[in-house]
Amino acid sequence: DYYAWKAFGTGGTPPNWLGYMRMTLIRVYHNILGPNLLDPSYLSKDGPSFLKNPLPERAGDRPKIMPRTMPQRQRPESIDPSTRTKLQSLMQTIADSHPETFEIKLSHTEGKTTDGLYAKADVPTLNPIAKDRMLNHEIAHAHPADNSLHVWLSEVDARKVIEANWGQRFPLTFVQKGWTMVYAPRNDEELAVVEQIVKAGAEWITGVAA
Repeated sequence: DYYAWKAFGTGGTPPNWLGYMRMTLIRVYHNILGPNLLDPSYLSKDGPSFLKNPLPERAGDRPKIMPRTMPQRQRPESIDPSTRTKLQSLMQTIADSHPETFEIKLSHTEGKTTDGLYAKADVPTLNPIAKDRMLNHEIAHAHPADNSLHVWLSEVDARKVIEANWGQRFPLTFVQKGWTMVYAPRNDEELAVVEQIVKAGAEWITGVAA
């Protein structure tokens, strides 16, 4: 199990025996006492929303989630190659559209294994929550191994994402409630929804419509 965990990618967890033991303890705790990550009632119904359009319900069943709690990943599903290319460049595309507001840096929440979309610290309209010690201005990143994402959303938008079957909560309860796993898009139509979700997170953190 240790070698399979390392081979798939360990995200922000150190890829060594100490990291594996930490992940395993979290996994055991979550399986016994952890929250239901598909339950949106944990998230507020009230507050700001930045999704420009109502989310359509995601087609089909939710993807199967990898058994290890960390890193939070889904089992890879078939994805159109051109969709994957556009997904993996989405953060850069958003950053390029507003270089005074966004920047690309290696994701510290993913152990610097993939690019993350960040809010610049000097944005005048920056949401004070962006200075959170753990997330520290990071808005979103996509995972190369399975094409899922993590996105920092307002609680209201995170709730909408879960209710429409586009994602689920993050398993660690001490992380901001709006930090949400978004399932991998399988085609360009689904990518458009995912892009709307990422842009909602970008506006929530910066006050700037991406």
